Amino acid sequence: MDGDRMISFTEHGPKELGLSRRTAMVGTALGSSFALSVQPVCAQTMITTPADGLTAGEVKVKTKDGKEMAAYRAMPATGQGFGTILVAQEIFGVHAHIADLCRRFAKAGYYAIAPELYFRQGDPKGYTEIPKLISEIVAKVPDEQVMGDLDAAVAFAKGEGKADTAKLGVTGFCWGGRIVWLYAATNPGLKAGVAWYGRVVGEATPLTPKHPVDIAKDLKAPVLGLYGGADTGIPNDTVDKMREALKAGSPAAQKSRIDTYPDTPHGFNADYRPSFRKDQAEDAWKKALAWFKANGVS
Repeated sequence: MDGDRMISFTEHGPKELGLSRRTAMVGTALGSSFALSVQPVCAQTMITTPADGLTAGEVKVKTKDGKEMAAYRAMPATGQGFGTILVAQEIFGVHAHIADLCRRFAKAGYYAIAPELYFRQGDPKGYTEIPKLISEIVAKVPDEQVMGDLDAAVAFAKGEGKADTAKLGVTGFCWGGRIVWLYAATNPGLKAGVAWYGRVVGEATPLTPKHPVDIAKDLKAPVLGLYGGADTGIPNDTVDKMREALKAGSPAAQKSRIDTYPDTPHGFNADYRPSFRKDQAEDAWKKALAWFKANGVS
């Protein structure tokens, strides 16, 4: 394939799409470009989902403290009563990959919304060094703030009149994968979650007082965990510890499941990075959609 060509994701699967590499990297609207810290992106494997047949783009969400939070939202252009999926970002914020995931969910018939959960701490997309991004922004984001902002995104979706927020799911990737577990223990209205390679253990801090393994007993909705067996940042023994915690947890925790893909790295769904693993990503996507459908998010 030409290095300047990409892949389009439709409800029927991926296909080649003639978009230039530059098209995917420029733009100022939320979700229109990639974070500087992940460039250059791997255009040869990148999936780009067109917005035809969708209503998609940036919206402004009013938070509980009266602030205005940007979010990327996508849904079918016609109809209403769509199952609602919150999309929790990677550490890089709501950049082009996260926006594309929202469009993929919309192509599957969902209302998907990805709020910019760092907006009070700064813009992650302008950072060129990941360690600096983590120390200056990510490490300063309180879990309590994130939970409240996700609730605000649900309220916004309900207010638009197109989403059925009684059919609510949450999914997240990397940093957002951890958030999925926490939110599943926070919102009693949640139907299901899908956590992609989110950290499950960690040290308690004032901003992150509990981690997924600590709140497994309190899950209010079942979560499907999707992890890589060769993830150097999330050791297999910590994932096994989470599995044991789920077995001893709430009914929703006991209904939860973690699938690990052998010999697969962290970020295997990130089609714009070298970590992308096509077969595992496609299988995990099918599992995610099936999990949401089986648990009332459709």
